[in-house]
Amino acid sequence: MNEPTAYRPSGHQVAAVEVHRPAPLTPAHTAPLMPVQPGAIPSVTSIVLPDGRVVTGYAIEPAKPEPVAAKPAVSRTAVNIALGGVGFLAVCGGLLMLTAFITALTALITQLITLAAVIFGGWIAVQVFSASGHSGGNTFNIRKAVFKRNHFNG
Repeated sequence: MNEPTAYRPSGHQVAAVEVHRPAPLTPAHTAPLMPVQPGAIPSVTSIVLPDGRVVTGYAIEPAKPEPVAAKPAVSRTAVNIALGGVGFLAVCGGLLMLTAFITALTALITQLITLAAVIFGGWIAVQVFSASGHSGGNTFNIRKAVFKRNHFNG
């Protein structure tokens, strides 16, 4: 077989190419086709044509199409898209409400913490500044004492 030769620069090797040709598959077991008899033998009908010829044959019943289900007035796809849009709007409204609720809850917690700090701070201030009054302990009145030559005269 004469293969066309391609230009190849000197010093380059040409790799061998293996060509695979597809072969038709043969079935492992081919069974001969067996004619199958119909369940009931159809009746033979003869028709006389207007020109006098007689045509004989089996009567074939026309194929009856499957009853078509009544299609709804609105496409099922359109209904699904509309329901998806309604669901999306409901979710967006719910998320907006959830965001507003979280914001209000954060503000409430902040105000409660501030109120607790003010009340607790006021209680501490009252405790500190009311210490000058009688607190039920011992009171010592120290008079003016005179120290003379390391001797206490009190």
